[in-house]
Amino acid sequence: MIRVFIAEDHIVVRSGLRLLINNEPDITVIGEAENGTEAIAGVEALKPDIVLMDISLPDMNGIEAIRRLKQHPTATWRIVVLTMHPEADYLRLALDAGADGYVVKSVADDQLLDAIRLVYRGHSFLRPEAVAVLIDDSPVRTPESLLSEREIEILKLVAHGHTNAEIGALLYLSPKTVDTYRRRVMQKLALDTRADLVDYALRNDLLKPTRDVHHDPSH
Repeated sequence: MIRVFIAEDHIVVRSGLRLLINNEPDITVIGEAENGTEAIAGVEALKPDIVLMDISLPDMNGIEAIRRLKQHPTATWRIVVLTMHPEADYLRLALDAGADGYVVKSVADDQLLDAIRLVYRGHSFLRPEAVAVLIDDSPVRTPESLLSEREIEILKLVAHGHTNAEIGALLYLSPKTVDTYRRRVMQKLALDTRADLVDYALRNDLLKPTRDVHHDPSH
């Protein structure tokens, strides 16, 4: 029996997945969670073979949950992302975090069971569209390709410890606008906390000494 744990915040989706999986003679659902915190605790306790992980969870994004589960010292489970987001949005982040497969919900009925079985046997599962994303030579993983110039500017200032009000004064923006930019940056990069953002900035060589930013408000 392939033992599956479902991390999905929508109860109707979880119910549908449970019915789909439990109809199979060789696969069974042993646990469920509606957020990332419950998912991590449940997986650690039940030790399933396969974790189905949504990316859009209410308390933390699925990318961070995957990263934490894969870094667990007793991790033997394999993880399949099950999401509404197409591969171009999150595939590289998911694979970097440790995901073993990526299934888009719109085709889940046709492909999910195959993905579970393949990943259980030690293979990866990616659609042709996912492979196309991976072989694309464009530098999609660099900050410059993911973020606008303004978003990178604000990322750097936030990572250096500036408050929204301080950044707003430097860039002639309201603190609320700065906060909107900051949230957008964290969403695009699938980050949860300021510490995650600082770590991202360090890994991408963005925390060089900054000079005061003085913008002409007319620009």
